[in-house]
Amino acid sequence: MIPVVTPDEMAAIDAAASVPVETLIERAGAAVARAALQMLGGAYGRRVVVIAGKGNNGRDGAVAARLQRSRGCRVTVVDAAADATVPECDLVIDAAYGTGFRGSYRSPVSAGVPVLAVDIPSGVDGLTGVASGRPAVAERTVTFAALKPGLLYADGAATVGTTMVADIGLDVSGARAHVVEDGDVGRLLRPRPVDAHKWKAAVWVVGGTPDMAGAPVLATAGAFAAGAGYVRLSSPGASALRAAPLEAVGAPLPMIGWERTVLADSERVSSLVVGPGLGRNDAVRDSVCSLATSSSLPMVIDGDALWAIAGLRGRMSDAGRVLTPHDGEYTQLTGHPPGADRIDAARRLAAERGSVVLLKGPTTTVASPTGEVRIVVAGDTRLATAGTGDVLSGVIGALLASGLDAFDAAAVGAQAHALAARRCPTVGTTASMLPPMVSAVLSDALAAKAARPRRVERQ
Repeated sequence: MIPVVTPDEMAAIDAAASVPVETLIERAGAAVARAALQMLGGAYGRRVVVIAGKGNNGRDGAVAARLQRSRGCRVTVVDAAADATVPECDLVIDAAYGTGFRGSYRSPVSAGVPVLAVDIPSGVDGLTGVASGRPAVAERTVTFAALKPGLLYADGAATVGTTMVADIGLDVSGARAHVVEDGDVGRLLRPRPVDAHKWKAAVWVVGGTPDMAGAPVLATAGAFAAGAGYVRLSSPGASALRAAPLEAVGAPLPMIGWERTVLADSERVSSLVVGPGLGRNDAVRDSVCSLATSSSLPMVIDGDALWAIAGLRGRMSDAGRVLTPHDGEYTQLTGHPPGADRIDAARRLAAERGSVVLLKGPTTTVASPTGEVRIVVAGDTRLATAGTGDVLSGVIGALLASGLDAFDAAAVGAQAHALAARRCPTVGTTASMLPPMVSAVLSDALAAKAARPRRVERQ
């Protein structure tokens, strides 16, 4: 996983470094120069403009300018504070302002000119990713030691281009937020034990109404795709749900007080998924709240079940709860929208509820009650369609049933779900296309894990 630190945390890391600032700036400038030469495809005679501010970003840019001149580039340095125009060039290095910038910045770079940003595109807030003014859209960004939240969220995600993290000798081992990488899926997954049988990874999905059956069916398909050996599917008040996977086992529940049946009959299942398409009324609220506070099983609380628990305060259970709100559901749970700092928003809700919170969005944020955060950036607009969140709930439910803790299950589930979407058509992806792709992603991850060579050496 790639560490992520806030601008304030980065400032503290800088201050604690045993390496002199001048050395760090030389290393950072050298990393920028290397990236610039890669983008240029050579050095001699190429025209480079460095927009340099007065802070350390500008100093990084000045070092990069010096090193590029030594390689034969024709380099012009432009003062970021001046109302200057950028002359014709092959590359602009945006070293105007870094992650600590406050105010508004309008980049003088014309559209179509390749831009290499230093640490973050100038004018983008390093904490939230919100742009002030008009930052340049970078083709590549070189950041140092760790990612910054502003590179991952809001306008930042749309302006950074390809991000490179350069190691300049700073200790970021204390970072409490990390971006999930593709390889983390296989690393965290648990393969089925050799004595596996269907009850070793059994999931119970409770959701839907007689008139709204699609959501729990999608959750059930997601659970099977993620390795559930058995999925029990129940919709309170309905004897069966049409279009449910043939392998699902229907279990009728009464319309009122259905949680009592779930609590009494769940001794053989390993996790619960509650809420997809469940509906909203007082009976639903009472049953969901009772189940969330009483069950000893790990549980995914999604969709209408999030509405149902909005009135609950404090911890629900120590058994492991995963809440999966989008922004509207977050507002229902807290009384206010998440705001621009989504890492802080997810952390606060997780701490308040004593649960893992998976805050959905273009960048998905998973927070534990202890403040650890994992960030999923692999998703794209293919997931912006009805029902994809229901599939995700089922996937997480199956991972919980496999024995992963709530934090790992939510992070792995979100990453696998995002990678599955990338295997679907760019246009026209629907939620029902995702489960086979989830199965393929997880299968490939486990196959790669199993294929690692075993080394036996003779001493």
